[in-house]
Amino acid sequence: MLPQEIIRTKRDGGELDREQLAAFIAGLTDGSVSEGQVAALAMAVFFNGMTRAEAVALTLSMRDSGEVLSWPELDRPVVDKHSTGGVGDNVSLMLAPIAAACGLAVPMISGRGLGHTGGTLDKMEAIPGYQAMPDNALFRKVVASAGCAIIGQTGNLAPADKRFYGIRDVTATVESVPLITASILSKKLAAGLGGLVLDVKCGNGAFMDNPARATELARSLVEVATGAGMPTTALITDMNQPLASAAGNAVEVQNAADFLTGGARDPRLEAVTIALAAEMLVSGGLAPDPEAGVVEAKRALEEGHAAEHFNRMVAALGGPADFLADPARHMEKAPIVVDCLADTEGFVTGYDTRGIGLAVVELGGGRVRPSDPVDHAVGLTGLLPVGTRLEKGRPIAVINARTHAQIERAKAQLKNAIRTGDSAPDLGPVIAGREA
Repeated sequence: MLPQEIIRTKRDGGELDREQLAAFIAGLTDGSVSEGQVAALAMAVFFNGMTRAEAVALTLSMRDSGEVLSWPELDRPVVDKHSTGGVGDNVSLMLAPIAAACGLAVPMISGRGLGHTGGTLDKMEAIPGYQAMPDNALFRKVVASAGCAIIGQTGNLAPADKRFYGIRDVTATVESVPLITASILSKKLAAGLGGLVLDVKCGNGAFMDNPARATELARSLVEVATGAGMPTTALITDMNQPLASAAGNAVEVQNAADFLTGGARDPRLEAVTIALAAEMLVSGGLAPDPEAGVVEAKRALEEGHAAEHFNRMVAALGGPADFLADPARHMEKAPIVVDCLADTEGFVTGYDTRGIGLAVVELGGGRVRPSDPVDHAVGLTGLLPVGTRLEKGRPIAVINARTHAQIERAKAQLKNAIRTGDSAPDLGPVIAGREA
């Protein structure tokens, strides 16, 4: 099939069949379809959308562009979670071991940060020795022994997505819901999951900044995943403020360690983590409903079983065997730690959450380009939740940096990003909706 004819059909508002989409993705994978042709199809989809049948066919074609895993050796349900990205979103670090402690297998294939959002893989690489890109044999061994493994996407899983996304990124077509859907789900389907739970972020720190768009994406993901044979549910969660009180890499790992061991738990972060764990248990058939799943997830956390699974995973992937006993001893620390002080009295009424994420990037804790290195030690801690009463001179956050110049820039960004007022706002729920 000629790529230009496939493009013409979608350009004119027509519907592509599975054979056409499979042929186009095969050409994208082997290079016989040019970057210009991929960009043209992406733009045609951006403006004309896709039917559910098209989106399912595109997703399956991208899944089949590389290796598709299966897990016949496991005697437990295989379920994973995916987040659309946020600031202070370290949920995966607690969620995977909680789910594993409850009896699920969680082969969590994660990504790196780009733009203002953090990446789970970058956080895990703040742990010395941790192998984020193991071979398949080690990946399988760790999932079997620890119940979970948080790793990066190998080149053999949905390779079409990597090229497609790179072209979308430079042609202003990233925001297309059908293309986002296919990008996310092709990798999850290739991982051989029996079920998936999605965390679709909504707010000024999310890619979907309003409820209508977030709901549209959640519904698309659920319907396409189900159409492709993978039972899926989605929670829509608030991202109008950082989810954790830390934003960065090592600082979010420390936050997760405190969460798992009971040292400290940010309330909004706990609510989202436990709700997603409950959904995963229902998806895997280990809980009859989310309410029962919440009880089981909290038990695994409080009794220390989740922490045990996290330690087991870290050790099996090359990290310190006693990591949770003293995480700060193992991870690199920023050489300069300075409080950012409030200039006025009042209440924290809101955040420009994207601005908080960009402050971390400015410190060196994130990327502008995919090839940029990441400084794992830098970041923000002590971020105050919305509704906190402020006193002049009280810290609104702690800046962990390499240089004094970084400190001054981060201070300016933080003060621009925090909103204050005379009274505490009425806070909406952190979990704003559910699609199933």
